Amino acid sequence: MTTKILALTDALGNLVRFELLPGHRFDTIGVAPLIEGVNFGALLGDKAYDANWIVEELDKRGAKVVISQHPGRAQKLKIDAEIYKWRHLVENFFCKLKEFKRIAMRACKTDQSFSAMIYLAAAVINSR
Repeated sequence: MTTKILALTDALGNLVRFELLPGHRFDTIGVAPLIEGVNFGALLGDKAYDANWIVEELDKRGAKVVISQHPGRAQKLKIDAEIYKWRHLVENFFCKLKEFKRIAMRACKTDQSFSAMIYLAAAVINSR
């Protein structure tokens, strides 16, 4: 059993909210519920989030698009390289999250208990 964790963090790399997806689903499926009702100035992401509808949604919100792009993208978007450097904070959050064996090994049998472990781990990470 594989599970994807899509996380939204603040500018300091602290968890704001997350979505669980089956491991075989595209990451873009979980973006809409993840960003719903959240105000932000920019969205930093990797190539998995390079979708036209996400770019359009961010444009509507007035948020900067800082998503690395697939090489085959027809119309290249200009991204702010200085802001993109801060994406490592999201990656750092995932590294810290995987220090918790129950999360790294997906030891919880249900999504509800797995979500609870993620919230607990995030609270411990924030308290450090």
